[in-house]
Amino acid sequence: MYPWDDVIPEADRQRYQAAGYGSEYRPITAGARPAVIVVDMTREFVDGRWPTGHSETGYPAVAANARLLEAARALGLPVFFTKLYEDPAHVPSPAQKGRWKTKGRRPPDPGLPPGDVIVEDLAPQPGETVIYKHHKPSGFFGTELAALLLYEGADTAVVTGMTTSGCVRATAVDAFQYNLDVVIPFECVADRSQISHKVNLLDLHMKYADVAPLDQVIDYLRSTAEP
Repeated sequence: MYPWDDVIPEADRQRYQAAGYGSEYRPITAGARPAVIVVDMTREFVDGRWPTGHSETGYPAVAANARLLEAARALGLPVFFTKLYEDPAHVPSPAQKGRWKTKGRRPPDPGLPPGDVIVEDLAPQPGETVIYKHHKPSGFFGTELAALLLYEGADTAVVTGMTTSGCVRATAVDAFQYNLDVVIPFECVADRSQISHKVNLLDLHMKYADVAPLDQVIDYLRSTAEP
């Protein structure tokens, strides 16, 4: 079962088919040199103690990402992470924050540790790069991510993280715009709003990416290492 199966009306499915879009359940058709981009799997997006977090979906996504990273690392694939700032305690200026429509959101509990920290179960290993994207949604905007992927010879971005409708979507669309194939293992992404999560995954799948089960994505990664 794909995430959107219980929310997309049959009439919408038929319109996709009539317009010549690919099958909802097609196999992965991506490149031979994948890299993994883990977007914002930080305390403040995973854990519901922070106003931007949602533990109910965040922690299952952590477990799924751990499985994906285990497979990617065993294959020696390039792995990148994104978070906001190099210093997790950084207080951004209004200009750095930008024009997010989040005015009036409650601040984090002052007793919590810094939230802009990648969760321990997914901590980057030596040789893996953390991209500091500040307060912009895409891991590509204003960063060196595209140049690093080019150096690695990557032709495919496996995009995971938080949140599906926000920073994951922005990063996946930008990867597409750099002419990378994009693969999204749907268990590895999560959102606060489940309707946004499901609809955005279908929209990405029909336009920009292969959205597929994690087991299928791991099989794809392993196939790229076969002689």
